[in-house]
Amino acid sequence: MKRKAPRTYQEDIIGDGITSIQKVREPHREKEGRCIKYVLIGVCTLFLFVMLVLPLIVVVTNALRDGWAAYREAVLDEYTVKALQLTLFAAAAAVTVNTVFGLFASYLLSKFYFRGRQILAALIDIPFSISPVIAGLVFILTFGNVGWMGEFLKAHGIRIVFAVPGVVLATIFVTFPFVFRELFPVLNAQGKDEEEAAALMGAGGFTIFRRITFPHIKWALLYGVILCAARALGEFGAVSVISGHLRGKTNTLPLHVEILYNEFNTTAAFAVSSILVVLAVLILIARNIVEWRKE
Repeated sequence: MKRKAPRTYQEDIIGDGITSIQKVREPHREKEGRCIKYVLIGVCTLFLFVMLVLPLIVVVTNALRDGWAAYREAVLDEYTVKALQLTLFAAAAAVTVNTVFGLFASYLLSKFYFRGRQILAALIDIPFSISPVIAGLVFILTFGNVGWMGEFLKAHGIRIVFAVPGVVLATIFVTFPFVFRELFPVLNAQGKDEEEAAALMGAGGFTIFRRITFPHIKWALLYGVILCAARALGEFGAVSVISGHLRGKTNTLPLHVEILYNEFNTTAAFAVSSILVVLAVLILIARNIVEWRKE
């Protein structure tokens, strides 16, 4: 075994010098790291306070400014109740349709390879890049009286624009990528080995999905559903264009808030806004529970 050559005097001096410099620099680096950490914490906290906490405080204080009686009157108003019902109905329809579509589309694009696969994936992301107002205008030009399908729909007594189906259709459009975008990376990373092995052992398609595929995607699926519901409840642009702002018929909660505010009924507007705040908090709690269970 070859012996290691002894260190020279110069090497000892240089080594000891480097060690001394490191000992001097380490406390300085730790102090600098702590300063950066506290600065970043302060910036993030200030930003969240200004952009999130302060607006919530304003909503709550203005909603209760005229007392509980005025708050209850605004929240239990007939138009508010109908707007809440339509909002929940549109959100439920969007979540149901987009969950089914997201499952099928993500499974198709992750398990099968075909020409045009990337184009299909890009088309699914269109609602992320297009303005909701433009989407609402496109639906009017397609399903309105002067649209491409206007004569056909009118002849069969079907009304989409300025009606509840239009509100539901617009909500579905702006939210349909969410479930797909949560499921696709998980299914893509899972691969096909386990499913192919189960198929070789005689398992059916439904059994493979229930026993192998679904356990891998269940939390991603639930997370996508929560994101889809949150986006659907707060949708304004596309619904505003296609609904016609018919109070008690096609108004969702965000549109109802806008009408109340434009009528200078600020207390009622903030009172109705508090309903959306409560729904947002519930969705946030559900999202955090899902993230905790995933870990």
